Amino acid sequence: MSFSIWHWVIVLLLIGVPVFFAVRSSARPSQNAEQLVGFGGWLMLLAIGQTLSPLRTIADLANSIEGYQQLMPLPNGPVAVYGEVALNLAFLALQLVVLVFMLRRSRRFPRLFLLQWLSIPVVFILDTILIASVLDVPLNQALAGGDALAAPIISLVVTGLWVAYVFKSVRVRNTFDRGAASARIATAVQ
Repeated sequence: MSFSIWHWVIVLLLIGVPVFFAVRSSARPSQNAEQLVGFGGWLMLLAIGQTLSPLRTIADLANSIEGYQQLMPLPNGPVAVYGEVALNLAFLALQLVVLVFMLRRSRRFPRLFLLQWLSIPVVFILDTILIASVLDVPLNQALAGGDALAAPIISLVVTGLWVAYVFKSVRVRNTFDRGAASARIATAVQ
């Protein structure tokens, strides 16, 4: 599978543009740090993405139904299908837990978001090993499709940028520090 120049341009735009704006905005003098509370700015974009991520996982599961139906008649096919579905449902549950903690503005959100990011390669590796071992397929054949490897790598890189934002941002720190956020919101309303 070869990539055209347009594929690289799209990848550059998807990664380069957010990085450019993040670097540019960090170079500007920031607003009063106490006013940076709540879902706004880049945190709003993260919140939208986190809200949509469980829907993407459900859509991926739904799109895999035809492939699962093809695997079911194979020897050990049901084990492979149920194992992969269980892995995806566990990842979906983690995404929902992270979403709930984010919406509750819990101080645990940044660490859970980091855990969610670290689980991306873990789920991919476990899924690949499961399929390869249960169906007795060589690992290189299990990874034969370029899309099978590209999607998790892109997801890992993009989410990694958001993890860096979560641990660097004043707004995130103010929003998810419950005591400090409540005091700042109360003084902002007065």
